[in-house]
Amino acid sequence: MKKISVYIKSILFPLITGTIVGILISKSIDYKYLIKPPYAPPSIIFPIVWTILYILMGASYGILKNKGLNDQKVKIIYYLQLFVNVFWPIFFFVFKWRLFSFFWIIVLDFLVTITIYIFYKEYKTSGLLQLPYLLWTIFASHLNLAIYLLNK
Repeated sequence: MKKISVYIKSILFPLITGTIVGILISKSIDYKYLIKPPYAPPSIIFPIVWTILYILMGASYGILKNKGLNDQKVKIIYYLQLFVNVFWPIFFFVFKWRLFSFFWIIVLDFLVTITIYIFYKEYKTSGLLQLPYLLWTIFASHLNLAIYLLNK
């Protein structure tokens, strides 16, 4: 039962954090009014993808926690990348700092890459579960830059 509790807490933390940010920025989201590149997904895709990514992120961390592999290095990189993740939509949608947001998400790409490396070294599955997150943030980085260039 303790192991299940660890997974639930590990998954709920990023889900709840993401939901709170989503609620806080909801009135500032102007995605539908922006000029976007042809490959930009419809806005309905974002909450679906982020829900899946937060679940994978939490499960990945939960595995390490359950196996006693969540040392200080694992905790620092995990919470640091989550912290950077949380602030990107605030910068992009609330403050409309599109170019700054691009550089911020590049930092996130870097941190997610480090997270994958550290998690993979500790327990292979934990690292692999982070790969969709990296792919999505790389795509989001490109989309962020395209939106900035098309709307400046």
